[in-house]
Amino acid sequence: MQPPPIPQPPQVAAAVAAVAVSHPSSLPPHTEQQPQPSVPMLKVDDKQELPGAEEAEEYDYESLPKNTSLTSNLVAGAFAGIMEHTVMYPVDAIKTRMQVVSVTNAGYTGISNAISRISATEGGRALWRGITSVAIGAGPAHAIYFSCYEFTKNVFGGNEGTGYHPIATSFAGACATIASDALMNPFDVIKQRMQLAGSRFPNIAACAASIYRNEGFSAFYISYPTTLFMNIPLTALNFTTYEALSKLLNPHRRYDPLTHCVAGGLAGAVAAAATTPMDVIKTFLQTKGTSQDIEIRSARSLADAARIIYRREGLPGFLRGLRPRIISSMPSTAICWTSYEMAKFYLYKSW
Repeated sequence: MQPPPIPQPPQVAAAVAAVAVSHPSSLPPHTEQQPQPSVPMLKVDDKQELPGAEEAEEYDYESLPKNTSLTSNLVAGAFAGIMEHTVMYPVDAIKTRMQVVSVTNAGYTGISNAISRISATEGGRALWRGITSVAIGAGPAHAIYFSCYEFTKNVFGGNEGTGYHPIATSFAGACATIASDALMNPFDVIKQRMQLAGSRFPNIAACAASIYRNEGFSAFYISYPTTLFMNIPLTALNFTTYEALSKLLNPHRRYDPLTHCVAGGLAGAVAAAATTPMDVIKTFLQTKGTSQDIEIRSARSLADAARIIYRREGLPGFLRGLRPRIISSMPSTAICWTSYEMAKFYLYKSW
């Protein structure tokens, strides 16, 4: 008769079980090999962690442009576009007024002066007129913008490796601009008409109907070539600067809202400052229908607008609204990039 087994501490039992798994022949004949519960070994960076450890929320953020779906990019882009254009809308309205070639709008000495004068004479709501047009147009336009950017950048090798690809990034930004501005341009025309002093349009539908009735359908796209002439270099500067700063500030390309915000803000400031002259011309063309000046109303192209501005105001005329443009573009671009990266990151996790 064999003696009863001696009770063993849990540590010894665990050691015996480990030996049984690795070297079953080394066990005594009477020791039975018990089936061991399978415990999955989690892997992070190809290294085994202890069994039962919680999964670390690590995502290969550098691969998001290649792995995220078109739907994810569409949703993230729409969210980013609405956030970008609505948060800083009052400053954009001031910029529009400062850029218009008009004696009545030439008296603003700065952003604070413009806010106080507009609020006193027209009420605070005047700074928000036309925001509905932006909210409606920015969502689908930016959905197209970012999805086209991600797709084109990936096709031309902008996501390969960890290096910097300015040519692929710039080309992707240009393609994104051409596609999105084709949709956004009419909404931008309506927005700027409603931002002007003395605008009496009750809503965007009334504004659009008035433009179409008095100036025809071409009025919605008369600034489209100028917009592309401005936005293609703006987008190239914006995206390449953002990508460069992101790789510098966040070399591991992990999701980091602070890095996205700083890189986006600086990229927006650089791009806005460099393209202000073209923005002045675009505003001229989009608002000329409200002017009583025959020469201004007769302008038909970028060259016509540039000649009128230069003859009347010289080179400084092309820099009107520079400060509010930078002040509005810097935080709005930071918000845009941060919102886009955040939406893309969480959509990647959930989808």
